Amino acid sequence: MSNFKELYNKTIVPSLMDEYKYSSVMAVPRLEKIVINVGVGEGSKDEKFITAAVKDLELITGQKPIVTKAHKSIAGFKIRAGQSIGVKVTLRGENMYYFLEKLIKVGLPRVRDFRGVNPHSFDGHGNYTIGIKEQLIFPEIEYDEVVKVRGMDIVFVTTAKTNDEAKSLLKGFGMPFKN
Repeated sequence: MSNFKELYNKTIVPSLMDEYKYSSVMAVPRLEKIVINVGVGEGSKDEKFITAAVKDLELITGQKPIVTKAHKSIAGFKIRAGQSIGVKVTLRGENMYYFLEKLIKVGLPRVRDFRGVNPHSFDGHGNYTIGIKEQLIFPEIEYDEVVKVRGMDIVFVTTAKTNDEAKSLLKGFGMPFKN
């Protein structure tokens, strides 16, 4: 079992029950899933960029990513409907907790000039999004094998009703918010 799942059950649940006065353990917000999305702009022209993004994301998450396709054509971006434009992974259960632990303890501390994540990136429904500028912050990625340095969006989907509840939940896991 993941350390973060244990942390959630033994520490975070009781502290959130005290803080928000929930009547039941089932009312306590929990992390539902983590969605990681990598946009591959040039991938529409050259398949090797898509393949590299799939390989990188698979190394980082330990799960096979899905290639996302454009729904409609956009002439300004030279994109046709059905063209590959990115890759994404949805993590749940054990994989989700392992990834969260790796992100907080290993990935974020390796970001250059890191001062904490933005505390205002909540969507109003208890979900949180962070953008990472390069995939090199993860130890599995070999610098010499990277085809192109690219960023990713990481979305934390929670069962929290408000942003404050979600922030308390993520703080419990050790998410380093800016002051």
